[in-house]
Amino acid sequence: MPQQQTDVRHLASAAVVVGVDGSEASDKALDWAAGLAARRGRELRIVHGLDLEGMRQVYGRYDVWVPPVEDRLRAQGAALVARCAQRVREARPQLRVETEMSPEAPSVLLKRHSATAYLTVLGARGTSGFLGHVGSILLSVTSHASGPVVVVRADPEAVDTVRDRGPVVVGVDGSAVSEAALGAAFEEAAERDTDLVAVHVWNDFSFGMFAGDPYLLFPVPDIEVAEQAVLAERLAGWQAKYPQVPVTRKVYPSGPASVLDTLSADAQLVVVGSRGRGGFTGLLLGSTSNSLVQHAHCPVMVVHPEKG
Repeated sequence: MPQQQTDVRHLASAAVVVGVDGSEASDKALDWAAGLAARRGRELRIVHGLDLEGMRQVYGRYDVWVPPVEDRLRAQGAALVARCAQRVREARPQLRVETEMSPEAPSVLLKRHSATAYLTVLGARGTSGFLGHVGSILLSVTSHASGPVVVVRADPEAVDTVRDRGPVVVGVDGSAVSEAALGAAFEEAAERDTDLVAVHVWNDFSFGMFAGDPYLLFPVPDIEVAEQAVLAERLAGWQAKYPQVPVTRKVYPSGPASVLDTLSADAQLVVVGSRGRGGFTGLLLGSTSNSLVQHAHCPVMVVHPEKG
């Protein structure tokens, strides 16, 4: 049976936190986060990190430049969070909105908030230039946050659209992190009143280099039956807790990143753990989550296990 959720994200005070940087992707993440906060009765907290220490390292040898550059960054940051708050309040006047502009680096700011947030949200791409190092921000936050992180990705086939229909898809591998992802996925499916697709890829290795059926490489005839049983066992406790959620089980022999990416084309959310089974396969599943936040067709939730 799944353990009872006791983490701080389920407290009434836990806010939906969204990081903004002024980019188009940031605005999509802001709108997505505001919609979710409104539907779930949560406060929306809009945060922006200035990374003043990084700026000082760049301009430190030219001390005369530091104060005016810092003043400009603060002014731009204040204008940004004010614009974002106004955007949300005009669309959702009943939503509770707070803003924070911090001297911290964006990744540090988001990781700090993730420890107490209901959800931490950021866009898939950011601005170019000094404030934009979003590749490193994504990697840092999705890898090291304390709670679930959603990277809001628009559908590559319809770049102005963040899909809000379809099932929730979750990757299952049997690890502790995967168990946390399962709990989050069932909760999301229940909140969204939609189906859950549980995907178990029993080997992390990719057989794309081989022609033909990858099952030919595995002579054990009952392997899929056995793996279906493993998946059913993993799901049993959660299905008992969320009996209203219809569940579809899917088992594949290999290629977790490509399988989940393909399924994301019809999903409204993909949920994965931040790491996998450990050792070599753990590294591969870590690369799966990293691949999805960069290439999926819908928002991706990366879940971290509770720290005991």
